[in-house]
Amino acid sequence: MALFKRNVQITAKIDGQPIQAPQLGMPALQWRNGYGVPSDGKDTNSQNKPTRRLTKDAKEIIIYFSRSGSTELLAAKLAKLTGADILEIVVDEPYSGNYRQTLSRANFERQTESYPELKMSVPDLSQYDRVYLGYPIWAMTLSHPMTSFLLDYGNLLNQKQIVPFMSEGGYGQGNSVQRISQILR
Repeated sequence: MALFKRNVQITAKIDGQPIQAPQLGMPALQWRNGYGVPSDGKDTNSQNKPTRRLTKDAKEIIIYFSRSGSTELLAAKLAKLTGADILEIVVDEPYSGNYRQTLSRANFERQTESYPELKMSVPDLSQYDRVYLGYPIWAMTLSHPMTSFLLDYGNLLNQKQIVPFMSEGGYGQGNSVQRISQILR
């Protein structure tokens, strides 16, 4: 019995807007644990319109970055379970939908510690007690957009319960949780 059906689109919605993670419907051999997963480009904010749902009453918020849609799908499921507000991290120069181009850029950013500029407004986070941070694992650590967010806005997370969640290609969370702690000290 096959675990995956070919050409199945895995979808969810955030605030009524559909999101897709087509790689999750791929056969295991084609998916290759996420290595080289293509992106449709929509989840890299090519239109610079971040997903956001902000209310006056929520005590939890999901802040996430997704390149291929996997982390965005997790964020959608978490939002449905918790009712948390949502804020998507947007970079000024979106990452390519081409995996190899993204890999090359990410390696350069890591080696030079030149993390991407963000193009987003961050709301007042004082109403939230719990912050879910969602990100893909890149080179066994935080993705660079999440690193940029924490470096730029980490001071807004003081006195908050931080709950990380991540998508990864089969190698585990690496040092991502330790890196979050290191940045937020």
